[in-house]
Amino acid sequence: MREVAFIKQNKEKWLNFEKAIFGKTLKNPDELASLYIHLVNDLSYAQTYYPKSKSILYLNNLAARAFQKIYKTKREDSNRFVHFWKVEVPLIIYHYRRYLLYAFILFLTFVSIGAISAAYDDTFVRIILSDQYVNMTLENIEKGDPVAVYKSGSNWGSFIGITLNNLYVGIKSFIYGVFGGLGTGLVMLYNGIMLGSFQYFFHREGVLWESVRGIWIHGAMEIFAIVIESAAGLILGASILFPKTYSRITSFKTGMIDGVKILISTFPFTIAAGFLEGFVTRYSNTMPNWLSVGIILFTLGIISFYYLIYPFILNRKLTQKHAII
Repeated sequence: MREVAFIKQNKEKWLNFEKAIFGKTLKNPDELASLYIHLVNDLSYAQTYYPKSKSILYLNNLAARAFQKIYKTKREDSNRFVHFWKVEVPLIIYHYRRYLLYAFILFLTFVSIGAISAAYDDTFVRIILSDQYVNMTLENIEKGDPVAVYKSGSNWGSFIGITLNNLYVGIKSFIYGVFGGLGTGLVMLYNGIMLGSFQYFFHREGVLWESVRGIWIHGAMEIFAIVIESAAGLILGASILFPKTYSRITSFKTGMIDGVKILISTFPFTIAAGFLEGFVTRYSNTMPNWLSVGIILFTLGIISFYYLIYPFILNRKLTQKHAII
């Protein structure tokens, strides 16, 4: 399609959207969100087929205003809270969905590196986890309880300590993105290699299943949340390195705001993981397989649905709603 035809076809839609942004013709944020999705699609199309066109600047500016309008709409506290989790975060996740893909690919790559390294070097696990931890775990394996380390300390003490540490790791994963994403990559590298070598260690000792049914009771949400937080860090880094048509400072502000919202969205899952680690994982060796596996699948299903499935459902719903309008 020639650019003139593209503009003519969409001009009326853009003008109506502009009125909604600068005026008060649309009060429902969901309507604005659905229009915003179409606007972003038009912007992507223009960037692909008319890379030197001034229409890109216009659409980019309009999209930025729309984004602010949607996410900064004043609401009552209760409505604002619900809207944040139900609409705002999922739309941000959908908008940055490729960064989630990058984060998962990177993390799984680092996990594989850790497992392969442990497989070819018997001393690698000790370098990563320390001699003391490995020796303690070997003693626990001999006693028939490979994950006995999770029984140390009180329930509440473990819950609070573990949760604070996991929150710290998540915040660090995001903040380190300010170094062009390299800092986030290093955090992912460390945690991924540690996880891979840790799980291979249990495999080598013949207790992989016992470790999985214990560790992943809390690990499903804990590790998943770290990957999402790392994706937020990559978004922050990309906002600095690749501002596109925005000024670098404007791009950075947008990346920072969006990244913080994604980071905050992981906190309930991180806290839930800490609770499970403090109160449930310690009993994994005594609970039946169906219960431990059920907890793992349930927790993994919840966080997977929220970040990997629901954003697409919401996007399709808003798109169809706009089509009907």
